[in-house]
Amino acid sequence: MRSFTGCSSMPDASRLARWLEGVWYGGRGGGWLRPFGMLYRLLVAVRVAGYRLRLFRAYRAGIPVIVVGNISVGGTGKTPLAAWVVNVLQSAGHRPGIATRGHGRQGGGVTQVQAWHGAAEVGDEPLLLARRTGAPVCVAARRADAVRVLQSAGCDVVVCDDGLQHLALGRDLEIAVVDGSRGLGNARVLPAGPLRETPSRLREVDFVVVNGAGPLTVPAGSTPTLRMTLSGDVARPVHAGAAPSRPLADFAGRPVRAVAGIGNPARFFEHLRAAGLTPLEHPFPDHHAFQPGDFAFGDDLPVLMTEKDAVKCQSFADHRLWYVPVEASFVAEDAARLSASLESLFEQGERTR
Repeated sequence: MRSFTGCSSMPDASRLARWLEGVWYGGRGGGWLRPFGMLYRLLVAVRVAGYRLRLFRAYRAGIPVIVVGNISVGGTGKTPLAAWVVNVLQSAGHRPGIATRGHGRQGGGVTQVQAWHGAAEVGDEPLLLARRTGAPVCVAARRADAVRVLQSAGCDVVVCDDGLQHLALGRDLEIAVVDGSRGLGNARVLPAGPLRETPSRLREVDFVVVNGAGPLTVPAGSTPTLRMTLSGDVARPVHAGAAPSRPLADFAGRPVRAVAGIGNPARFFEHLRAAGLTPLEHPFPDHHAFQPGDFAFGDDLPVLMTEKDAVKCQSFADHRLWYVPVEASFVAEDAARLSASLESLFEQGERTR
């Protein structure tokens, strides 16, 4: 998936990623993976049954817990949606905290994100969420540990960025995000397909949110389904204070370097093209730890990246590097419906899930 300037060959991991995407979304071979997918599906079913039969106990917090996740690997837009949910809760006068695993961080333990943290210490998405929302963010392998820290910090509701499959934490509302353009791929579970759980899981969540336009068939009984869009028409300098923000349209008329280390880089590249830009695409693996050499393109063209990538590049950013923040939005009816469900959590006297 990644373009390497000055490298003679693509690393094996990236070759494997490209081949798997061809199988999952392009229908190219991979039939021999299906027995492994059946085994994975069985293991997931056994684990779910263990929680439903109360053989395994889930931690239940004394405050509402909202999970924003997905049933597929790769980027679907859950982090912008998590930020939207937090902003709605804040606007309603609540004190939300964010719990997440902190994928890609160095070390373990439980860490409450602080302004001085770097992405390597806490993860790129937690750092982005902390800066974007101003809400307390805690990272931990066990989400229950993060929830306890947030409760002690005075939070009256917790939003989990990812963790739909983390059944060790009880939840009061589940939102599953699906990529509108890629959908569920071949609808098979790992490694034969991109799914962590079978499509029938979408019947069990409270909301299915489809990110972006495109045809999507969800299993019958999946209700309700909302359509979300991500918008962003401003570019900001990666190095804070290096230059004023600029309309994205200012970069039209000549090529730009487009860098994306996210689950679905193609979505970012298409976003730039839709704004009238001509991106020279440089996809990187999700959560890639960027280094200055990754931007040694041998020219002075502007380099545009996602906000998630920018939090890892501030220490060495030069005048070429810009990022494009995006925000989630819904039509008024869908926004009101989701907002009402969030508010109803505070009217329930007893958590049942």
